Amino acid sequence: MEELITIIVPVYKVEGCIEKCIESILNQTYKKLEIILVDDGSPDNCGNICESYTKRDSRIKVIHKENGGLSDARNAGIDIAKGKYISLIDSDDYIDSDYVEVLYSAISKDNTDMAISSHRVIYPTGTILDKETNEKSVLESKEVLKRILYDEGIDLSAWAKLYKTELFRNVRYPKGRLFEDAATTYKLVDKSKRISIISKSTYNYIIREESISNREFSPSKMDLIVSTEEMCNFIKNKYPDLEKAADRRIMYSYLSTLSQLAMSEKEFPDEQKKLMKYIKENGNRILKDKCAPKRDKFGILSTKFGFKLYKFTWNVYRKKTGRK
Repeated sequence: MEELITIIVPVYKVEGCIEKCIESILNQTYKKLEIILVDDGSPDNCGNICESYTKRDSRIKVIHKENGGLSDARNAGIDIAKGKYISLIDSDDYIDSDYVEVLYSAISKDNTDMAISSHRVIYPTGTILDKETNEKSVLESKEVLKRILYDEGIDLSAWAKLYKTELFRNVRYPKGRLFEDAATTYKLVDKSKRISIISKSTYNYIIREESISNREFSPSKMDLIVSTEEMCNFIKNKYPDLEKAADRRIMYSYLSTLSQLAMSEKEFPDEQKKLMKYIKENGNRILKDKCAPKRDKFGILSTKFGFKLYKFTWNVYRKKTGRK
């Protein structure tokens, strides 16, 4: 018997792409859906677009609220969700027609609490990076956390996942913080006894010029480090044998933030000093970790010759991979 599945879509300043997102949800092969569109005080025509869809499909509900950010919008949808399962979709992305069916089939067949699928990353240049692998497995939460820490085919994004709604009991996204996924997904993983991993890419993650990940650097981007350290401290306390993996993930948060800073035309000397200092003092431990990705090790080595070389190296890498 099919279960009701709630799809939650936070909506803010995406009038140019929100219809593609909604249409991809309406075209799902799995039909028993509750679709919650959360208009997070969007100043453009998004609210009206969302309302127009309620006349086309009775499965759609619209929440209009004051702007509170992505976390607050997701939480508003979670608070009223009636489905046994929840999936979160960003409003500037879209999903394949079998997205829900693939996730639900896995979670039903495997009797798991959560299902994770692969995805495609679509860059402004048109470059498509498909994360699909040949994996189909069922893992315990600890193994999933380890793979997240080492970036082994599983990431911290809220999307491309199907969760039992009960996992969100006492878990919400932190309001007002960037990179809120890093502060939340690990909690949902840890609460799951077993998790289905599906290699198939059914989610299309669109990187826009004005997206949070692509936006001009600001000190608030240091939030990634805050959330990552919270996650890793939790994991170290509960799973001491994952300490080395947790240290690698913290290093990644520093390198990733430094890469964001390297794309900025403005200078942020305090943040640059903090990032470079941590990488310099802790880099050797990660270089000795056989499981740490080569990309991280190359980044650490690049910083040994100063920020200017790191910036040059990062921008060359972006051009060669079609990300610029």
